[in-house]
Formats: sequence, structure tokens, C-alpha cells
Amino acid sequence: MRIIFAGGGTAGHVEPALAVARLWREQNPEDLIEFIGTVKGLENQLVPAASFKLHHIPKSVLPRKISPGLLKAPITLLRSIIRSRQIIKGADLLIGFGGYVSAPAYLAAKSLRIPFIVHEANAKAGFANLLGARLTPYVAVAQSTENKSMAKALITGIPLRPDVSQAFAKSGGDWVAARANAKSALGFAPTHPLILAFFGSQGSTALNRVIEETLPELLSQGSQVMHAVGKLNQLPHQQERYKPLAYIEDMATAYLAADLIISRSGAITCSEINALGKYALFIPLPIGNGEQRFNASHVIAQGRGELIEQSLFTPSWLKSNLTRLVSRSAEAPVAGSESDIAANQKIVNFISYALNVRNK
Repeated sequence: MRIIFAGGGTAGHVEPALAVARLWREQNPEDLIEFIGTVKGLENQLVPAASFKLHHIPKSVLPRKISPGLLKAPITLLRSIIRSRQIIKGADLLIGFGGYVSAPAYLAAKSLRIPFIVHEANAKAGFANLLGARLTPYVAVAQSTENKSMAKALITGIPLRPDVSQAFAKSGGDWVAARANAKSALGFAPTHPLILAFFGSQGSTALNRVIEETLPELLSQGSQVMHAVGKLNQLPHQQERYKPLAYIEDMATAYLAADLIISRSGAITCSEINALGKYALFIPLPIGNGEQRFNASHVIAQGRGELIEQSLFTPSWLKSNLTRLVSRSAEAPVAGSESDIAANQKIVNFISYALNVRNK
């Protein structure tokens, strides 16, 4: 079998695709697995590192406003479809996880009569997956959605990275001990609250500024702070109980150690916090199609998080609400959630089903 994975651009599209691809390779080592991406996406680091072949197609973007780029969009899309057809031709199945590469890949697969699966991680679907869902009977979603084109979709959860799944499995016997051990592993006192603040691999200058200006209050009453500022931002000075980092390499341990998490609400972030985190304050990215405002709903419904718009997240707000947030984190359930643990296997089973239907 030859299976093509389409999911590029951000970790939110690439990581779930890789998680499923790894499991499929583990269970079907004789099959050929390949990826489609663009030359500038995060897939160029992650996919080769996982020993999968990566093909490139032109990046096709539909501008949200009237601009010169809007006139070029049909030409770029056509080029992307033609290149996708060249890559996909002869494949047994395509599975897409959204992002710039998925729309042309779906259209190419449809034109070649190759079956394809759409997986939507966000609570609010993006353009590519909305298009794909109208063209295939095989649609999967992370959580239930009111979108009509995805009303009958298989609910799978979000595929988790191996380190997160492994951390969950190891912690299940004693979550209290696991959290204490995680704090110690990161160099923090196991008996004091740990606040974890991070805002994506590139970070956020505005949100970092709020954390830095509120740092004396964050460190009050014995709290500890781990702050990932992003690779492109200047690293603040480390001080007692405050550890600034450009990027957190071991996110699974960081999630597990944290009592209070302050972060964006990307679909993958919400899923990983749901699996290992304790309590979270989510700050949705104020651009895009608004999907980040909905991704955290299942965590919030469990009483393990809340959401605030970026425009309201100021030093004065955080200072006024810090005691309440730390108290809520102390009251939150100690255990993680297994709701996404089986997502990888569910999607692998869905791939098998689609392939069986094709081969009948």
C-alpha cells in the first residue's frame, strides 16, 4: 500500500499527521508512507526527522481581503493541484489534516478517483477541510461539531505525540507523585505551585510582556514560573524560581509539572493540556478564522480551564486575578484526561476501513 499524508505549515497540522503515520508504519511496516508539504513549513524539519519522504507543492493561499494576491490565487492553486496529482497518482489513499497543502491535495485526489480522509482537529474547521469534507465520505473530527458538512463525521479525538502518550501512561498509577517528579526533573521545588507560560514556538511579544511585567506577583507566595518566550524573542534574565527559555524541548514533562498553564488555545495545545495539564488560562490567537476561541471548550467544561481575549489580558488583569487562578489550579482534578489517548488507533482503523472499501 502507498498512503499519502497531507498536513503542513504549523505543528497543529504536522504533529497529528506524524503521530498517525508512525502508528501506521509500526503496524504495517511493508507499506509506503509519504508526505506532502511546502518548502517553508515546519514539516521540513519534522517529517524527515521521522524518516518519512516529503514532497513539496507550491503554497496556495486564499487571501482573506481583496488584494493583488487574490488575482494570483487561482493560478497558484492550479499549480498546486497539478503538482499534487503528480505526487498522488498511483497512491491507494490520501489523508489530510488541514493547512495550505490539504485543499489542492483533496482536489487532486478527487480528480484521480483516489479515496481520501479528512481529519479536522479544530473545533471550527478551516477552509481546506470544509472543502474536503464535501468531496469525500471519510471525515473525522476531534470533537463534535455543528458544521453540516461534518455532521456525520467520526469523532476520534486528536492524535497525541508519543512523548505525551507515554507520559500519560506512566503517570496513570499515581498522578500526584508524577507531577512532583516532573517538577523535580525540571529543577523546580516539587511542593510549590508551578506556573507554565508559553505562546507557541515563535512566542508572542505582547503576551511575553504581560508575563514579565507581572513577574513579581507571579513569584509571590512561593510560586515558580517556567516561561518559554519563543525562539525569536530576547531571553529574560533567570532568577530564583523563574526559568526563562527560548523553547521547551520536553513539553510532556512541562505539561505534567505545571499547576497553572497560561497559553494559546491551538487544537494541539488544548489536547496536550487536557491529557497532562492541571488548570489552564487560554488566550486565543486574535487572527485566523477564530477557531482558537472554541478549541478549549472541552477543557473548560471539565472545570479545568478558562479563556480570556488577548485584548483583555493585561498586567493589571493578571495581577488582579492571579490569586484566583492559583486557587482554581489547586482545586482542579489532579489526574489528566484519556479522551485523546486512543485517537491515533481510531484514525488508523479508519484508514483500514477506507482501504477495505476501496479494495472490494
